[in-house]
Amino acid sequence: MQMKKLQKEALQLLQNLIRTQSFSGEEDKTADLLERWFTTHNIPHQRSLNNVWATSKYFDDTKPNLLLNSHHDTVKPNSAYTRDPFEAKIENGKLYGLGSNDAGGCLVSLLAAFTYFYAEEDLKYNLIFAGTAEEEINGKNGIAALLPKLPRIDVAIVGEPTLMNLAVAEKGLIVFDAVVKGTPSHAAHPNTDNSIYKTARVLNWFENFKLEKVSESLGIVKVTVTQIKAGSQHNVVPARTHLVIDVRVNDKYSNAEIEQILKEKAPVDEISARSLRLNSSSIPIDHDLVKAGIETGMATYGSPTLSDQAMLSCPSLKLGPGDSTRSHSADEFIYVKEIEEGIEKYIELLEKALRK
Repeated sequence: MQMKKLQKEALQLLQNLIRTQSFSGEEDKTADLLERWFTTHNIPHQRSLNNVWATSKYFDDTKPNLLLNSHHDTVKPNSAYTRDPFEAKIENGKLYGLGSNDAGGCLVSLLAAFTYFYAEEDLKYNLIFAGTAEEEINGKNGIAALLPKLPRIDVAIVGEPTLMNLAVAEKGLIVFDAVVKGTPSHAAHPNTDNSIYKTARVLNWFENFKLEKVSESLGIVKVTVTQIKAGSQHNVVPARTHLVIDVRVNDKYSNAEIEQILKEKAPVDEISARSLRLNSSSIPIDHDLVKAGIETGMATYGSPTLSDQAMLSCPSLKLGPGDSTRSHSADEFIYVKEIEEGIEKYIELLEKALRK
């Protein structure tokens, strides 16, 4: 009966979250909804900015701490929506609405699982639940701001749509700005030092550049030039061509190592990283949480997409109901059955990991 009640309440909460606008940086009203859940269930909680968190009732400083985390901010709806993104309507077993799949279903399912175990004694881990803000923009007022206020985190489950499979690793991200320099001139005159022509050779280098270390779960480090900008008028050869390079980092390299390699090897005149804080993440395949998931029939894989895992310095697992391919899509949805099963599977996994 408790399971059915939690599933019903979690679905109602998700519908209310969808109806409440929560674009990144504007999550105050959805944070209120999370606080209301804790108040209704008589669970003491804290709020910092738009981040809401709570710890299990019998918190014991001698035990390791397991963080259950997901986010309640959303992107803005794209122009291809044919439905009201805030209606939260259920049709044919699908709950439609902005943030339903990314990551509302994960958020409410993790919250339900935390509530299920909140008053349990003699568990192997202390549980900490955190519903956080600004994930979609990697903002400074999200989990990055909350972590210093939380107890030590030894391991984490980050709720993102994975079809309830175990993402045992996640690629990190570095965005580089680079410059190829040349000699400016009038287009009518000869110029053997045209920065745009030189950039063609640079693009070929990036296209063929490969790093040696390949991860079993995440594959290669993927280096992609995603933006080029040069010139201001048709008759002037520009002095500089600007490039933006997107690098998805596997767990064989640190972001600092990638930065050093590209500074040494890339055939550009200038290159700099915008940030090195979004590191790759992983968890040992023999960790209790992974083994518990495998025992319940979950598959393991490496995720190419970024989440709040990148902010964590502990082993972490990405896991949640919903499908990543629906995220940020028009007429976003999640199946009601996925939420119900997500709660059941989170609880089943935690039963195995917490009671060993």
